[in-house]
Amino acid sequence: MKTIAAISLLTLCVSAMAQQKETFDLATYTVPPGWQKVNATASVRGYAITNNQTRTYCQLAVYASTNSKGTLQADFASEWQELVVKVYKPASSPQMTPSESKDGWQAQAGVAPFEFNGAQSAAMLVTSSGYGRCMSVVIATNTSDYEQEIQKFLESFDLSKPAVTSSTVANTTVITQPSGSKSTASDGFRFSTTNFDDGWTSTIAADWVRVSKGNIVVLLHLNAHQVDVSSGDHVTISNNAWNTLVAPRYSNLSNYHVLGSTLNYERPSLISGDVTDTQTEKRVYVSLFKKGKSGWMEIICPDKVTFVNAFGVDAAKVDYYADDAIWSKLLPLPGYNKFAVDAVDLKGTWSNNFSAATQYVNAYTGANAGMDSHSSTENFEFGPGNTYKWNIASASGFVGNLKYQGAKSNGTFSVPNNWQVAFSDIEGKPKTYNAFFTVVKGGRILWLGDTGFGKVEQ
Repeated sequence: MKTIAAISLLTLCVSAMAQQKETFDLATYTVPPGWQKVNATASVRGYAITNNQTRTYCQLAVYASTNSKGTLQADFASEWQELVVKVYKPASSPQMTPSESKDGWQAQAGVAPFEFNGAQSAAMLVTSSGYGRCMSVVIATNTSDYEQEIQKFLESFDLSKPAVTSSTVANTTVITQPSGSKSTASDGFRFSTTNFDDGWTSTIAADWVRVSKGNIVVLLHLNAHQVDVSSGDHVTISNNAWNTLVAPRYSNLSNYHVLGSTLNYERPSLISGDVTDTQTEKRVYVSLFKKGKSGWMEIICPDKVTFVNAFGVDAAKVDYYADDAIWSKLLPLPGYNKFAVDAVDLKGTWSNNFSAATQYVNAYTGANAGMDSHSSTENFEFGPGNTYKWNIASASGFVGNLKYQGAKSNGTFSVPNNWQVAFSDIEGKPKTYNAFFTVVKGGRILWLGDTGFGKVEQ
């Protein structure tokens, strides 16, 4: 098997071959002549060849792309567990080849032996990661007889750039008047990467939205609910957040610093330290920040100087009287949790509920002077053939004398670009909304905003 393990598994160029190419998901490739298609589903394409006389075989499986875990290393580790360990139960960890990059894709390969029918075989995994997607090929064989066929197959393997990454959005756009709520779906959306005009790139991972620019990576954590906030002490909560969201992925902590109290209206949390990334074994400077409703964001820089230059904050120099303006470069970061919309993503029902109340008191006597309230529910139901049903119902006025109103319509919708949705009839006339998704743990929120409040650009 040593000769097979030595094959270059990472070539992503197109080889000039006479055989007919096949396309599956993001991949185009040439199947070796004489190999039979043994599996064809929405998630995998399988091919195999056997020799009954020598009792040898070789199998190829091309798996459909999935959302990236955020890094090539994380993608390979996840795919190895799912596609190799669970299926073949190899006897050892994979022997890795050096990773390579081309056209925005990174690739990593590994091979390990396993036993099949009392004889030794080998399983090879080639995982490619890029543009927020991950795609893998698994090769299993018990012979080196098919070395040339495997080589040619991998040389022919070409990955296209997902349509998602062609969409960009101006980071200065503000979407107001949101109308939408959490989707019941947690995966399967078309767009999982956004390239912003200012150079930042956002990619969806399992536990965060990964935002990167140059040598800086920001993780917008989606697991904030796991942080223990039961203590009334600000420093204790900050330590809990670090221990829950950051510490498990690092070692060798030094220069640990927790920001104390400040005079800011919304008290900021900033925890930082020099650590070793247990996955890459590189030394990095990590800061964990939160202010108001920003959510916990983890900023990973090569060193403290890079962080201070990029965001203008040196935690060791921030005192109780710090001006609120010093956080101005950190607070926009959650805005990069923004992803484009495709018509197929909208199927199903999206709803929004809003309520508010104002209690009035007599300024002279302190007696109750009544309560004014408002509540509303809005629903968009997207059906087949780009059809939709829309309705809104509201109740408002003084409690005891509420007035009820409602409206509804139906028609067809279109997506003129990946940042807008147009409806044929909303309250008697066509209407176009700016649209985008934000990611929450286990799903997405659809935001619809009137185009008069600014345009989202592609």
